Amino acid sequence: MTTDTTVRVVKAIVRAPDPLTYTAVSNHLNSTAAVEVAARPHQGPVDVAVFVAERLTVEVMSALRRLKEALGVPVVLIPSEIDRADLFTAVECNVVAVLPRAAATHARIEEAVLTAAAGGGVLPSRLLGELLRQIERMQREILSPSGLHASGLTPREIGVLRLMSEGLDTAEIAEQMCLSERAVKRVVFGVTRRLNLRNRPHAVAYALRSGVI
Repeated sequence: MTTDTTVRVVKAIVRAPDPLTYTAVSNHLNSTAAVEVAARPHQGPVDVAVFVAERLTVEVMSALRRLKEALGVPVVLIPSEIDRADLFTAVECNVVAVLPRAAATHARIEEAVLTAAAGGGVLPSRLLGELLRQIERMQREILSPSGLHASGLTPREIGVLRLMSEGLDTAEIAEQMCLSERAVKRVVFGVTRRLNLRNRPHAVAYALRSGVI
């Protein structure tokens, strides 16, 4: 019996503010066995984008948004400096790893790329703490006053989906929640339409992934 020891190579693209930085980062990643740098996105699908920048200016944010629209892949951001106020916007642009340039050793860049490709994230502890505080403020100041959870679901919607996940039908859910069957159907329809979900099982799966049921 043979064992397949083939290592999956992560395909990455690099964006940098100058040719010297681009060449240095690209050459390092190409020197590893686990990462291959694509010169252009159209050479094939890529797994991760590495984006080097001095700071998160308006132009850099616009470039990150274009990258998200074009490729939709996780981004490893290597900034010389980053304002904590820009962190949430960066996350919205698919940034999953932030590696301050001063700390961006070859080993750390490679680790961040592989972690991002595997669906993980890398943040310095102070930035992680700031991101969590921003999420908490958003929940407290924006979502909660509107009756919403960070998942985008209201408490009533969460209750309906929880009972659906337990196998109850519309009539049973209506009885449990003291609602009419029509109201239950409106809740389900509202969730699926607002969140672009296909059907009831998809809505339940969304709630499970969001950790609300």
